Amino acid sequence: MQPPKSGNITWHAGAVTRAAREAARGHRGATLWLTGLSGSGKSTLTVAVEQALLARGCVAYVLDGDNVRYGLNRDLGFSPEERRENIRRIGEVAKLFTDAGVLVLCAFISPYREDRDAVRKSLSPGDFIEVYVKASLEACESRDPKGLYRKARAGGIADMTGIGSPYEPPEKPELVVDTELHTPAESLARVLNFLEKTGYIQHRT
Repeated sequence: MQPPKSGNITWHAGAVTRAAREAARGHRGATLWLTGLSGSGKSTLTVAVEQALLARGCVAYVLDGDNVRYGLNRDLGFSPEERRENIRRIGEVAKLFTDAGVLVLCAFISPYREDRDAVRKSLSPGDFIEVYVKASLEACESRDPKGLYRKARAGGIADMTGIGSPYEPPEKPELVVDTELHTPAESLARVLNFLEKTGYIQHRT
């Protein structure tokens, strides 16, 4: 990790510890990083997980790829360098959410394995949960909710992930959700079951 350019700065630990926040919330903080091609079902799944967690009394928040680019990362495009900076910034935000005891749901294509691994390394062990939302390029193109693949095939988008730019799937994700095999309800259940079994949230009785 590169040191900050600005000098004469000191990290200030809060008076309220992370452990105290987690005890008050009744669950662990963590970053759930959902990666996959456009159209794989990342956003749909994160919305469903957020709603289910809130229904259980957990504190959860979705960081959506498009939403982040409206504000925090509005100065970034889609070159490889800008994609990396996009993910780096999001990782830093997710780290703050996690320290606050929040279950932060990150829905980003995040095509480069190295960038996702860098976010993992920036967090404490166990704080980064990589969820591979798996779907073939053919399935994603057939869904094409934003019409991006159609534009890319017509030459309107030169750097579309999966067509003009590569996507590197995770090698050892904590969880794989195959949206070609699993229904939305089944996909949601897989995520919640994982969080229960690994102790991030309490079992529902």
